[in-house]
Amino acid sequence: DMHRAIVSLMEELQAVDWYSQRIEASGDKELKAILAHNRDEEKEHAAMLLEWIRRKDPTFSKELKDYLFTDKQIAHE
Repeated sequence: DMHRAIVSLMEELQAVDWYSQRIEASGDKELKAILAHNRDEEKEHAAMLLEWIRRKDPTFSKELKDYLFTDKQIAHE
């Protein structure tokens, strides 16, 4: 199950990137809005998968709790 969740997360993030590229390339305002809506749904899916992974993997959970929603330095020196 974890493998399927990780692969699905990768696919959702890839879809976010593809939609963002299409938005940047489009000259049509209405199409951009539709694509942005679709992109944002993919972000929701990615967040749901990340939360599932966090709940199932204690080490991942610890790392996410250490870094997400903080102002601390991200990279180690």
